[in-house]
Order: sequence, then C-alpha cells, then structure tokens
Amino acid sequence: MQTESEAPSPLALLAQAAAAAQSWHDVGEPDDFPDGAVWPVVAGGLPVAVFRQGEGLYALHDLCTHGAAKLSDGWVEDGCVECPLHQGTFDIRTGAPCKAPVTEAVRTFPVRVVAGRVEVGL
Repeated sequence: MQTESEAPSPLALLAQAAAAAQSWHDVGEPDDFPDGAVWPVVAGGLPVAVFRQGEGLYALHDLCTHGAAKLSDGWVEDGCVECPLHQGTFDIRTGAPCKAPVTEAVRTFPVRVVAGRVEVGL
C-alpha cells in the first residue's frame, strides 16, 4: 500500500501526463547533427530546425515568426540562429527573440535521444 508521503506530487503527475500525450518522431542519429550547426528535418509532417550546442540538442519550428524564412538556412552563433531574411535572431534553447526585427518567439520542441536515435516531441 502506498503512503501519502510516497505518492507522486501533482507537478510530477502533470509532467508524466504531458510526456505520455507527446508524440515522438525519429529524426536521425546524434552524429547527424554537428556541434554549432543547424539541420532541417521533418517531424510528424512539420518542418523543424535541429541544433547541437555542445552536448545539447534543441529544436525550433523551422519558420521565422517575422518573415516566411527557414531558420535552418540561417547562421548559428553564440546560442542564437539568425533569420536569413531580415537578420533577426532567436535563442536556440528557448525560441525567444534575441535581436530585432524579431519580436515574437518561435515554437520550441523537446528533443531526446533514445537507443541511439534523436527524437523530437510534438
């Protein structure tokens, strides 16, 4: 019998439910994504830009929120990706705007490595 002190917290239960509801899409092997670069992939029919920063893997919707440009065509520097259309930048970890003319964050997606494969959660 589980005691009250052993029961998962409401926050832990919420995190478990969110992870279970998420669909994960295989996008390649970790070595497919070199450090400091951006690569376009398709996950669940959605264009996604995958970034590697050191040991971390990050994913953003592959469309600038300011103009209809692919972020995977942009330049990556200091943890930000520059839109090739108007040179606004986004933080690759959070999707937050780093430099004008970008004012709206781009959607981020969780990334995980399972059995040697990179997966993006949608």
